[in-house]
Amino acid sequence: MTKDNGVIAANAAFYAAFSTGDFAGMERMWAEDDSISCIHPGWPAIVGRATVIGSWRDILQNPERPQIVCAEPQAIIDGDSARVLCIEIVDGTALAAANHFRRVGDGWRLVHHQSSPIAQIVEQIDEVGPSRRVH
Repeated sequence: MTKDNGVIAANAAFYAAFSTGDFAGMERMWAEDDSISCIHPGWPAIVGRATVIGSWRDILQNPERPQIVCAEPQAIIDGDSARVLCIEIVDGTALAAANHFRRVGDGWRLVHHQSSPIAQIVEQIDEVGPSRRVH
């Protein structure tokens, strides 16, 4: 598995844990230190492992939590740091998301997640062919 595939796989595991309500899996996705952070849509920034993990516990335990699909993930890797930019489709609404990872041992652990609403997704045709652009 290439480095790029490893980060994409870690990102997919993050969304799988969310989709299935797997709190233990979600907790394992995050780095184990107090420098982690998260900005859920409409929330203020939260910092620190206990607060971030607590927010995910509350979200995942909510029987009415939204359904999320990750689309168009793009990995950017710089040494032991990486980020995956993607579009989250949350109950039919598009959000822009950035998931920041740090290499820990042989794997990638989340250090920051942020998502926020975007205006719209439109099809745009360029020289290469149709592509999806976020506007």
